[in-house]
Formats: sequence, C-alpha cells, structure tokens
Amino acid sequence: MGRSKYLIVTAGGSGTRMGAPVPKQFMLLNGKPVLQMTMERFLDAVPDIRIITVLPASSVQMWKDLCYGNNFTPRQSIVEGGFTRFHSVRNGLERVPDGALVAIHDGVRPLVSPEFIASAFSMAEEVPAVVPAMPCTDTLRPIVGMPDGTLSRTGDPGVDRSRVFAVQTPQIFWSEVIRDAYRQAYDMSFTDDASVAEKKGVEVRYVYGQKANIKLTTPDDMMLAEALCRVLHY
Repeated sequence: MGRSKYLIVTAGGSGTRMGAPVPKQFMLLNGKPVLQMTMERFLDAVPDIRIITVLPASSVQMWKDLCYGNNFTPRQSIVEGGFTRFHSVRNGLERVPDGALVAIHDGVRPLVSPEFIASAFSMAEEVPAVVPAMPCTDTLRPIVGMPDGTLSRTGDPGVDRSRVFAVQTPQIFWSEVIRDAYRQAYDMSFTDDASVAEKKGVEVRYVYGQKANIKLTTPDDMMLAEALCRVLHY
C-alpha cells in the first residue's frame, strides 16, 4: 500500500505585489479561489490525501467562509502560520506523523498537474526527498539595483545558465526525515524545504518539473494562469 500521503499547503501571501484587495491565494482563477484550485490538483491525484492548510490567523475565517460558499469540503486541518515560511511549515509538520509521505506546496501554484503529483509521490516511496526544478533558459547577468531606479552591471563573472535551475514545489519527503530537518534552528539560507533538508545532510533527488507550474505573484501571472487554465482544461 505504501506510505499514507499528506499535503502541507502554505498560504501566507498578502497579495501586495498583486495589488489585490484580498490575499492572492483567495483571488478567483477560472471562477474558483486559487487555493481551492491548488488543492483540487492534489485531490485529483490522490483522493484520500490529508491536507494541512497553513494560513495567517487573520485569514482563517475568510478561508472557512470561501470553503463553505463553494461547497468545498476536503479533509483538511487548518494551522496558523509562523513568523516566516520556515516556521509556518514547521507548524504544519506537527500534524504529520512519522512513516508518511508529505508534499509541501505553495498555495499559489494551482497549475501543477495531477499526473506530475502522482509520479512524484511514486518516486518518493523509494527516496527520502523528491524536488522538481526547471532549467533556466534566459541569459543571466549579475546586476544590482541603484538608488535612482536604474540597474548596474557588477564586476562579477557571468552565470553559466546550463548549471542554474529554478526550484519548484511540491517538494515531497519522508515525513520523519523532513520533521527531523525542521528541528534545526532557523537559518536565513532556508529558502525552501530542500534547503532545510540538505542542511541536515538529506540527499535530495531533483527531477524535471513543469513549465506551467508557475507561482502567482503579479497581475501578469494571473493573466497567464487564466490562459493556461483554458489550455489545460482546469
């Protein structure tokens, strides 16, 4: 049967860069809250998955109201977030037992495919950490922003884009491994869950992610997501 499966979905965004009146995870995409669409991708892949939704305390009631209004009743536990994403994930992991597989996913990545989710969970039965990444296709330059709003090239050498990948979520772990990793003291180098695991010495298997698995941050991202929804039939 394999390990039981959990999802920790982090949804602490404020929507500041989106310029929206509500947090971006609650904005409507294709007629549904973004956070609901995100969860539905996992439910399509693993119908019996247990969901742990990590939210700021100020957003909990709004999410409950949206679930009620949309007749969306997944098996979920709601956990209040912490000071940083690291602390929020650690709070969520308190609800996950040892011996399980746990996917940690950004609540504003609603376009990851159920097929990818199922495949990643399958791989994670064999290795303690599976993390998706996409190759960088743009030319990369070390550049800094100046006080007057312009950009300035630094004297650092250029970056070899063939060795640079953009890391995505979901990142899937053996629960006992990632729970142990999150017992470490917080470090500013912890930018995602893989960085926490690697600091603890966990061997991470990186796999190719999906180009459509974008993180919604700006209004342009929302427009792109609307177009992708039509193509992907979500």
